[in-house]
Amino acid sequence: MDYLSHKRFNAVRRAHRVRTGLTGTSERPRLSVHISNLHISAQIIDDSLGKTLAYATTVGQKVEGDMTSRASWVGKEIALKAKKAKVQTVVFDKGEYKYHGRVKSLANAARENGLEF
Repeated sequence: MDYLSHKRFNAVRRAHRVRTGLTGTSERPRLSVHISNLHISAQIIDDSLGKTLAYATTVGQKVEGDMTSRASWVGKEIALKAKKAKVQTVVFDKGEYKYHGRVKSLANAARENGLEF
């Protein structure tokens, strides 16, 4: 196994390990985070229905600053869209990422704007 495929394999294992204990219900949907090299996206998912209730991303948006400030912008947007969808509490799914830096910034901004988890 070459370096990149091994790295991706470990990332998938980490994400699976985190998601085994998490399920989004109608009362507490799942807030899932994805970070690429250029963009950050978050979505609130009801796993029992298989529906996305709210979605926020930096793709197609003119958000200034570094990736950490973009992550906090996405956190604020997802919290506002969750209020419109009448969602107050969620289960935080960080996926394969550490709760550090961009993920932490997104989570703190979502908490500051009224989302509970």
